[in-house]
Amino acid sequence: MTQQENISDLMRDIGSRARAAAAELAFASAERKHAALIGAAEAVWAARQQILDANAEDLVYGEEKSLSPAMIDRLTLDEGRIRAMVDGLRAIAEQRDPVGEVMAEWTQPSGLHIRRVRTPLGVIGVIYESRPNVTADAGALCLKSGNAVILRGGSESHNSSQAIHACLVQGLRQAGLPVDAIQLVPTRDRAAVSAMLTAVEHIDVIVPRGGKGLVGLVQREARVPVFAHLEGICHLYVGADADLDQARRIALNAKTRRPGICGATECLLIDWRFYTRHGAVLIEDLLKAGVEVRTTGELLKTAGTRPAQPDDFGREFLDMIIAAKLVDGVDEAIAHIRRYGSNHTDAIVTEDDATAERFFERLDSAILMRNASTQFADGAEFGMGAEIGIATGKMHARGPVGAEQLTSFKYLVVGQGTIRP
Repeated sequence: MTQQENISDLMRDIGSRARAAAAELAFASAERKHAALIGAAEAVWAARQQILDANAEDLVYGEEKSLSPAMIDRLTLDEGRIRAMVDGLRAIAEQRDPVGEVMAEWTQPSGLHIRRVRTPLGVIGVIYESRPNVTADAGALCLKSGNAVILRGGSESHNSSQAIHACLVQGLRQAGLPVDAIQLVPTRDRAAVSAMLTAVEHIDVIVPRGGKGLVGLVQREARVPVFAHLEGICHLYVGADADLDQARRIALNAKTRRPGICGATECLLIDWRFYTRHGAVLIEDLLKAGVEVRTTGELLKTAGTRPAQPDDFGREFLDMIIAAKLVDGVDEAIAHIRRYGSNHTDAIVTEDDATAERFFERLDSAILMRNASTQFADGAEFGMGAEIGIATGKMHARGPVGAEQLTSFKYLVVGQGTIRP
């Protein structure tokens, strides 16, 4: 038997077991799912040293692969990040169970009583790179929403993901739920990804989390429906009437807090009138923080900036690099974002309500913000406990994808001997 055939057999077995687990999870009680998530949280904290040891192995592997500093940051776990993982598991556990929720209810003139209720999607495949915490986030959200999940972590996070996955399985076992509800593909072989993308008989939706290369591959090759965003090309527009202190804090945080996440600002647009009053203070702040600023025109007069290349606008750097440009009013900012944005997250800093309303009304990004850092583009910050990704499409789910977004619905129709004339 060839290696390809071995992978195909492996993935068929994982898929069939996930399908069987999904059938049980669809009617699992909220109490059991809650118990599984709390058990998993306790197991992660108890195993934190083993997880850190596994992560140390992954970091060595990442260094050997010459990952960028931003990607190494994505990969790195410490006790604080493990605590955040535990907090996320607990937060998801405490959320309202979406399965069975009545979304709408009405009675027809015929006498039929109709309810539209939330129901799980079935089996979800999650393909992700670098960030090992996705193992916990995705596993927990899928469980909460009654879905089985097949997790395929990146080769660089293989050991960390295995250690975290073992904790999730422990929670399932303690709660009496099928351990096949959360499965982790046990190989680094890329053939497993291809097998997931075509497993229409076993997987109901694929969620890719990673860079443009991964997401583009999934969107091109998947026969299974996909929730995805191709890139997080997030813009921050500092309007003419922006408060200076707010603008400085937000611009710095939006770029530098964690430059390797999809909610990091990649392009700063500064209104000419703001620049006329305050000069290049925002650019100077970024330069002092170690950010490479690529810009054009007037802003190039600021010492330390570099000329922007044509492809720097509309580029996801995922690093301590930002493109910057002066614009003449909110409409020019909107036009720029429409041309170069990715419909992920775009923000405005302004004290003028009419300007903010125009920005919100005329852009169609999944997330639009006013006077807040784009780094808040995160399911946990939206009160979802965690997220399985940020969806930028317009079908089914959009924005942070939490447990509720991982459900579909069905109609429950009750009559009293009702017949159609």
